[in-house]
Amino acid sequence: MAEHVERIPRALGAAIATAVAAGLALGALAAPAAGAADGRTAQGAEKPGPKAHTGSPVRVNQVGYPAHGPKKGTVVTGATRPLTWTLKAADGTERAGGVTTPAGVDPSSRQRVQTFDFSKVTDAGEGYTITIGGQKSEPFTIGDHLYGALRDDSLAYFYHNRSGIKIDKDLVGARHARPAGHDKAAAHGGDTDVPFRWHGSDYRRNVSGGWYDAGDQGKYVVNGGISVAQLMSAYERTRTTQGASGDALSDGKLRVPERGNGVPDILDEARWEMDFLMRMQVPQGKPYAGMAFHKMHDKKWTGFPTRPDQDKQPRVLRPPSTAATLNLAAAAAQCARLFQPYDPDYAARCLETARTAWAAAKKHPKMFASDKDSIGGGAYGDRHVGDEFYWAAAELFLTTGEDTYRTAVLRSPLHGDVDALFPRGGALSWSATAGLGALDLATVPSKLDREQRAAVRATVTKAADRYASDSAKSAYGVPYAPKGGKYEWGSNSQVLNNMVVLATADGLTGEPRYRDAVRRGMDYLLGGNPLNQSYVTGYGERDSHRQHHRFWAHQIDAKLPSPARGSLAGGPNSGLEDPVSAKKLKGCAPAMCYTDDIMAFSTNEITINWNAPLAWVSSYLDDVEHMSERRP
Repeated sequence: MAEHVERIPRALGAAIATAVAAGLALGALAAPAAGAADGRTAQGAEKPGPKAHTGSPVRVNQVGYPAHGPKKGTVVTGATRPLTWTLKAADGTERAGGVTTPAGVDPSSRQRVQTFDFSKVTDAGEGYTITIGGQKSEPFTIGDHLYGALRDDSLAYFYHNRSGIKIDKDLVGARHARPAGHDKAAAHGGDTDVPFRWHGSDYRRNVSGGWYDAGDQGKYVVNGGISVAQLMSAYERTRTTQGASGDALSDGKLRVPERGNGVPDILDEARWEMDFLMRMQVPQGKPYAGMAFHKMHDKKWTGFPTRPDQDKQPRVLRPPSTAATLNLAAAAAQCARLFQPYDPDYAARCLETARTAWAAAKKHPKMFASDKDSIGGGAYGDRHVGDEFYWAAAELFLTTGEDTYRTAVLRSPLHGDVDALFPRGGALSWSATAGLGALDLATVPSKLDREQRAAVRATVTKAADRYASDSAKSAYGVPYAPKGGKYEWGSNSQVLNNMVVLATADGLTGEPRYRDAVRRGMDYLLGGNPLNQSYVTGYGERDSHRQHHRFWAHQIDAKLPSPARGSLAGGPNSGLEDPVSAKKLKGCAPAMCYTDDIMAFSTNEITINWNAPLAWVSSYLDDVEHMSERRP
């Protein structure tokens, strides 16, 4: 299922439609094409799409490559014979050279391409370029510690998008600072006094805090669940992986206002969302007590642009769902074991919340959110909750060791089914969460016996083998092979979630092919792709910086900021489910279906569950480099 396919603009509201009609989205890249970088169709390409302005035909990771690791790139060319490549330093001196390898037509882009490999070069430096046939790549670095800043920036994204708290200029800079959004002083009491009216229920709840979900200002439990889980997992990896270190995520290291409180900063950020998720639990004494409200957002779609504290619309709570309840159970159970060393009382509260949510979901296993509930916010409908039951059972078992949850894990039809846990044609997502449970069962110490744990680990490595194979077969090294070749909404997050599986397999086995496939995936995201586009704001010469967001809307209003550094664009989406993308990109090859335009939300939105795996992977990659230094 596509990441946000329920949130299609057919229900987006007059604000966006008016903006598009008024021509507010004209500042984007020209429509991507299937041809060569100069707009000509590459010889041998099929069904050319709209023309692209993609800069140099020589595609590289625009941030850089580790000194000791794979260094590969791609050149778009009509030539069928090998070409000569030259690596030059910043001062123009030649440092290495070789010949390319013809790779035929890349099916994801319909480009005829050749690849090149300069992995033997280990000399550190900045400003390197690759030249082929007189065409020069974007500059890049060779060296270690490439991703520490990206880790910090991608995690700061969550503080930027907190609800109910002032965003401090000392942490984010004056341009991105803002007053608290939807706090008690806001119109209608913001999120501190939100009405819930459904099937005879009529009461009000304080559901303040948490993170704004995406380009809109709604807050959704099923998207919050996977996002906060992956932040906690980024920290938990450092506790369960031999040789790993959590120092970079520890107290005083990240941009959060709670720094200095003795708790790892990444857990402080996770707690902001966990507090919101727990407020979304239906209180005792009310119908469906223990369940979780599915979502909350404006009564109608938020106007564009709107800074959160200037939102005048009333907020609404939507009915509870089984999927949301199990997200709460899973995330709260993980919270309980991670906070135990730092705040035992909070850990106990998380565990009690998780137990209560599990019991409620078992009592109400078929309360499904409607696919049509998309007025004012995304629907996030999900009628298949076996994956959420598996994930929640796994987290509760890992935290408590109790047989009730262990039995639920082992008897689940998903247990051990690699295709169900890690779909090769898709990836982990808010609507496919079972793999989160499997990853933790494979890595977190538990009461599984040796044989059972070995079986779970084998499932993870089998999935990783598939993703590594996909990366090796791709001319662009991307560990992503969607069904039918069509890229889905949020394809970049699917790439990243496959990289999480690969990185986990690396931690389990130490096999270099898994780590190298993660690095190649990062090459793709940071410019080594058919569009020569870095999808992360502030990283690379040709970076996305007009993503869909109500406040980061500089493209529409010059007084507003652009997206903050470390913000990940959703990426190519064959569905083209917004008016701008549909018009500009008609006929695009799958990997070319992207435009950096604020109103192209089906290809260029940003959201918490896309930045969460980016933070996980960049944290892993930075730690891997430090792990090599820590070895005697």
